[in-house]
Amino acid sequence: MKQNKNVFDNVLQLIGNTPLIKLNRMAADFDGEFYAKVEAFNPGHSSKDRIALHIIEEAERQGILTPGDTIIETTSGNTGFSIAMVSIIKGYECILAVSSKSSPDKIDMLKSMGAKVYVCPAHVKADDPRSYYEVAKRLHEENKGSIYINQYFNQLNIDAHYNTTGPEIWEQTSGEITHLIACSGTGGTISGISKYLKEQNSNVKVIGVDAYGSVLQKYHETREFDDKEIYPYRIEGLGKNLIPSATDFDAIDKFVKVTDEESAHTAREISNTEGLFVGYTSGAAMQAIKQLQEEGEFKSSDKIVVIFPDHGSRYMSKVYNDKWMEDQGFFDSKTEVQATIEHIK
Repeated sequence: MKQNKNVFDNVLQLIGNTPLIKLNRMAADFDGEFYAKVEAFNPGHSSKDRIALHIIEEAERQGILTPGDTIIETTSGNTGFSIAMVSIIKGYECILAVSSKSSPDKIDMLKSMGAKVYVCPAHVKADDPRSYYEVAKRLHEENKGSIYINQYFNQLNIDAHYNTTGPEIWEQTSGEITHLIACSGTGGTISGISKYLKEQNSNVKVIGVDAYGSVLQKYHETREFDDKEIYPYRIEGLGKNLIPSATDFDAIDKFVKVTDEESAHTAREISNTEGLFVGYTSGAAMQAIKQLQEEGEFKSSDKIVVIFPDHGSRYMSKVYNDKWMEDQGFFDSKTEVQATIEHIK
């Protein structure tokens, strides 16, 4: 059959080239033009498709991976889903160590993609044998013929976004981007995009988004690890209780911290105003923009790009669930829970 531009050999060919979508209602009163890089348009519904494909194909090029081998990774859910998806197409087994903070939706999705999942307690130190970092290391040692992706300490994490996401944003904005706003977890996304953009224009300002309870902002400002910054928080895939080498702190101009509650409400607001059904971390990124606007960060001539990393379907049991929101104390009173379903009897 003659190849059509909209016909693909497999789902992996759909990774990348995600759209840049103007934010209209949410940013109507803000200074500057605001655009979202909506990574939910990747086939695995998140930006992690990019690193999963890049790291696995690099391992294949180096002869480290051959069909039938096992891929092991530490994940809050999205990277795991992307790795499982790539593994299915390429013929690898997939084992994932997942934080218990990950939504049940994410964990169920991983299982549905054929991955073997180990759920590890979230609120333990990184070097605790029960942490998902240490569990992944142990599983790698126990499984001969396996590779450990180790996205937090893998330069290829940065390279994937330097090679794809950065050039896409530069081209989509015709080189007119003035600010990049992106959440930082492993740091690969923000570091790779920043590296590319700053090579094109060193004046592009790159602002990372961190969570209260994470060490990243303090480390960026002082280059000292302060474990007193660490305490439990709810946002998934944002912030860290260790310093990932996949974060190039020199490529980030500053960090902004956001709260669990405000990020959750802002995620809902994005869905209700822009029609973009995005995840918890997207709410955190947009919440950072609100705070930066209040601080006078932007001017009318600026073109700001924010990364929306994943899809809202992975948070149906969390930020899009009224009961969960109420249980977290995110509604001031029960009257704030808006009933949107009427049962006809």
